[in-house]
Amino acid sequence: MFIGQDTRVFGDWFMLHFTENEGMAFGMKFGGKTGKFLLTSFRLLAVGALGWYIHKNATKNPPVIFVVCLSLILAGAAGNTVDSLFYGLIFSDSTPWMLATSFPEGGGYAPLFFGKVVDMFYAPIIHTTLPSWIPFKGGDEFIFFRPVFNLADSAISVGVVIMLLFYRKFWKDL
Repeated sequence: MFIGQDTRVFGDWFMLHFTENEGMAFGMKFGGKTGKFLLTSFRLLAVGALGWYIHKNATKNPPVIFVVCLSLILAGAAGNTVDSLFYGLIFSDSTPWMLATSFPEGGGYAPLFFGKVVDMFYAPIIHTTLPSWIPFKGGDEFIFFRPVFNLADSAISVGVVIMLLFYRKFWKDL
């Protein structure tokens, strides 16, 4: 498999698509090296604060689903944080023609705090062409759910969505 090459798992709507994300959700980046350092630092602080919050409230007998949601968010955030911290130390830089290799001679491509997060799931559920009558975008290619994501991103998203759906119940009981 090469970077950007798709390996079909379930037809055209679920594929493995290896990519290294330098930033945060949906590949957004800010502030170059300083921004990357701040992002990884924020991730570390958020994981620590969320872990502390779960531990503190576990003794208050919260609803199980509340703890499950927070734990999903914590696990996903911790997974992405580990990639940000250590991936650059452990792997060589990938190229469009060759995937990264582990423990390369001479060390990895980036120091601590500056690693990329590996994303690999791609689910373009709808892939079509927009009707020509739509202003400004008519005739353009349209892909519903274009982002490439990983298991950690999925855990965070599921935890947040469930929490938002049942928001009042979670917070009212605490």
